[in-house]
Amino acid sequence: MSNNNAQPLWQPTPEAIAATQMDQFRRRVNERHQLNLADYAELLQWSVDQRETFWSDLWDYAEVIASERGEQVLGKDTMPGAEWFPDARLNFAENLLRYRDDKIALVERLENGSRRQLSYAELYARVERLAAALAAEGVEQGDRVAGFMPNIIDTVVAMLATTSIGAIWTSCSPDFGINGVFDRFGQVQPKVLFACEGYFYNGKTIDSLPRLREIVARIDSIKKMVVVPVARSAAETKAAVDSLDRAVALDDFVGAAPERALTFAQTAFNHPLYIMYSSGTTGVPKCIVHGVGGTLLQHIKEHRLHCDLKRDDTLFYFTTCGWMMWNWLVSGLACGATLVLFDGSPFYPAAQGLWDMADEEGISVFGTSAKYIAALEKSGSKPRESHKLEKLRAVLSTGSPLAHEGFRYVYRDIKEDVCLSSISGGTDIVSCFALGNPTLPVYAGELQCRGLGMAVEVWNDDGQAVIGEKGELVCAKSFPCMPIGFWNDEDGSKYRGAYFESWPSVWAHGDYAEVTEHGGVIIYGRSDAVLNPGGVRIGTAEIYRQVEKVEEVLDSICIGQDWRDDVRVVLFVVLREGVELDDALIQKIRATIRANTTPRHVPAKVIQVADIPRTISGKIVELAVRNVVHGKPVKNQEALANPEALKLYENLPQLAED
Repeated sequence: MSNNNAQPLWQPTPEAIAATQMDQFRRRVNERHQLNLADYAELLQWSVDQRETFWSDLWDYAEVIASERGEQVLGKDTMPGAEWFPDARLNFAENLLRYRDDKIALVERLENGSRRQLSYAELYARVERLAAALAAEGVEQGDRVAGFMPNIIDTVVAMLATTSIGAIWTSCSPDFGINGVFDRFGQVQPKVLFACEGYFYNGKTIDSLPRLREIVARIDSIKKMVVVPVARSAAETKAAVDSLDRAVALDDFVGAAPERALTFAQTAFNHPLYIMYSSGTTGVPKCIVHGVGGTLLQHIKEHRLHCDLKRDDTLFYFTTCGWMMWNWLVSGLACGATLVLFDGSPFYPAAQGLWDMADEEGISVFGTSAKYIAALEKSGSKPRESHKLEKLRAVLSTGSPLAHEGFRYVYRDIKEDVCLSSISGGTDIVSCFALGNPTLPVYAGELQCRGLGMAVEVWNDDGQAVIGEKGELVCAKSFPCMPIGFWNDEDGSKYRGAYFESWPSVWAHGDYAEVTEHGGVIIYGRSDAVLNPGGVRIGTAEIYRQVEKVEEVLDSICIGQDWRDDVRVVLFVVLREGVELDDALIQKIRATIRANTTPRHVPAKVIQVADIPRTISGKIVELAVRNVVHGKPVKNQEALANPEALKLYENLPQLAED
C-alpha cells in the first residue's frame, strides 16, 4: 500500500528541522552520550534500545519539577507492573502551573459567542482558591473528584485543584445520559462532583439540572455537588441550586473556604492521577487508572518533541471532557503555551466557525478528528481561500484513520505549508503510539512515525515483527504511561485480559496496522472490526477511504455479516439530502472500491440508512452495528451519542437475502 505513496505531500526544510525541539534533543543526546545519531530513525532506535537512558534524558530536558527524583529509572521491568522512577516524588499540577506570569494560559470560547481568558498568574490564583475549598470539604490524597462538565476554564481549574492535593480527577461530558454517568462515576465513588447547570450545543441550550438531581440521588458517595454556571448567570445558578440535594454554587463553595496557600502534595510516580473510561459499547466501561509521572512525561514528550510546542504557541484541540484528548490538551500548560478551549458544535452556526476562531486567536497547532476533516471537505469548505491562518503550522487528526483524500484536502484547501500529523493511541495509554514529527515528511494516509521510547511494532500471527505487511500493533517493551491498572480490578485479571492475552508481557493494542518502509504507520482499523471474507483480513479503513471519494455519500459504516458459512462485507451509507440509493449509485460505490482495492473489498450489500451510531467522542461503533445485525444485544447504549440509530439496523430484509 505504501508503494504508490513515494512522494511526500510536505517536507520540512533543513533550516526548519534544525530549529525544532526534536532536533535539539537529538543533538543533546549525541553530545551527552558521545553518539552520532544522524536522524529521527536512529534517535528512535536508540530511545527503544536504551529506554532507561532516554526517559532519564527526557526528564532532564523537560525540567520536571519534583521533590525527589531518585537514582533508579526502572525497577521491575515487566508488563504489566513496570516500576518507572520508583523513588520519585512529584505533583502533576505543580508541573502544569510552573509559569505564573501574565501570559494568557487559557482562552474559553463557547458556541453562543462568549469568550473568557485567564493568564497564568490568574490561573494559579483560581486553582489556589478552589484547592482551599476542596481541602475544606475534606478532599484528601487518593479521593476521587469528578467533572460532569463542558470544555471550559472552570473544568481545567477543578482538575488542577484536585491533582494539587493528590486526589484523582475523572470526567465525562454533559451530553452523557444518566445511565452513562452512573456506569462511570458510580464505579469510582467520587467525593465531590463539579457539574454545569446547562450548556450550548448546535444552537440549543440544554438544561442539565434534571440530570444533576438524579445523579446525586443515585451516587451516595457524593458529599458535595459544586454547580458551575454556564448557560445561566451566577445569580440564576444560585437560585436553582437551592432545590438540589447536597449542592452548592461554585462562587459560594469557593467563597466559604478559609485562606490557604497552594501546596502541591508530593506523590509517587505511579500515584493515580486520572480515571478514564473505555467507550463501553460491549459492557460496563472499564475504569482505566493513569499515573502522575507517566502521563506527565509522555505528554511533555509528545507536546515538545513531536509537536514542537513552545511558549509562543497557541494550541487548540476540538474535544469534550469525556475524551482523552482533553487531558492531552490541558497538559500543554506544562509547555507554557496558550490553550484554546472550545465547547459546542464545530459546524454551528457555519462550517467555517473553527477557522474563524483559528484566525482570531492565532492558533498555531490545530487539533481535530478525521471525521471533522471529512465532513468539512464534504461541506465544500476551503479555509485557505476564506481565512488567513497565518500562525497555523500544524494540523493534528485522531479518533479514526485519516484517509488519503483527507490528507490531500488539508494541503489543497486548508494550508499548503503545515505539518499534518495523524496520531493514534488512545484512552488506554492517554497518549499516542504513533504520531507526528516536525522533522519528517508527510505521506498521504500515513502517521509520520512511532513515538520515542516506545517499542511499537507490527506483528504477524507468528509473533514476528514485520515491515510492509499488515498485522497487530504491539508495544514489545514496557513504557511509563501504561495504566497503573483498572479500578476495582483487585487481581489485575481485567487489565491483563485487555492487553496481554495475545502475547504474554507484550502490549497488544487492538489496532490492525502496518509499518511502512520509511518508518511511517498505517492504521487499517480496529482488529476486532477487521472483516474476514473468504479468510482474508481486511481493515475497514481501506473501504472507508474509497467510499469517501463518492460525492453522494456523506458517511458510512462497514461490517462483516456471517453468511452461508463465510463472512460477507456489508456497507451502510448515509447520503446527501435528496439522494436515493439506486442501482446506478450502488454500482458507482462498488466500482470505486474495486478500482482501488481488491474484489474481496467490494461489499456484497450496500444499504442506505438515515444515521450512523457513534460514541460520544465521535467514533463509529462497528461492533455494536454488527451485534444488532446478528440479533445480539448491545449492552451499554449509554456510551452512544445517538443510541436510537441502532434501531435502523434491526431486521433489515436486505440482509436476509443473497
